[in-house]
Amino acid sequence: MTMHKKSGKLTISRHAESEWNALGKWTGLTDVDLSEAGHQQAHQLGILLEDIPFAAAYHSEQRRTHQTLDGILKGAKQEELTRHENGAVNERDYGDLTGKNKWEVKDEIGEEAFHGIRRGWDHPVPGGETLKDVHARVVPFYLEELLPRLLAGENILLVAHGNSIRALMKYIEDIPESDMAEVELPLGTILIYHVTTDGHCENKEVRTVEVSSKA
Repeated sequence: MTMHKKSGKLTISRHAESEWNALGKWTGLTDVDLSEAGHQQAHQLGILLEDIPFAAAYHSEQRRTHQTLDGILKGAKQEELTRHENGAVNERDYGDLTGKNKWEVKDEIGEEAFHGIRRGWDHPVPGGETLKDVHARVVPFYLEELLPRLLAGENILLVAHGNSIRALMKYIEDIPESDMAEVELPLGTILIYHVTTDGHCENKEVRTVEVSSKA
């Protein structure tokens, strides 16, 4: 009888607090830096991961994931790790809402429309992407680039964004579209998955650091 071999660990971290997170702004593809608190958070996240020897790390094109990864690898004492940048895991493009204060927009358009834009699966944003659009670019990247490495037994670190991670969680955890409005990955949260041969969740671990943010 052939024993089932566990995949390597897929460890996913949202970037730490950015300057615009701290201001409550929709950031999207805007290239902002981590806040001072964000740099500290990134290092703390890395300390949580000292026990996982990674084969490689992946991050988006936005500077805040680069900086978060810097801090994580320093905290995890793995600063020499090979890093790969990929636009497939970029943050959602918020189009005309980019740079606007979330809470001011909420006051303007009301709770229901605000929740649809912020958390909905296919709620349109003028000039921007829906979560469904993000899912369409994130999942092929995961299946083609990350899954083969995980199934080969490698531990992979991914630093991305709230929405690109939510989209990936939908696939990995097989979450129905109707439930996606309740799926969130707060700052300071790390997900660790073992996955099946088709890339779905076999088991999941959550690790967190304390953060205080308006994100």
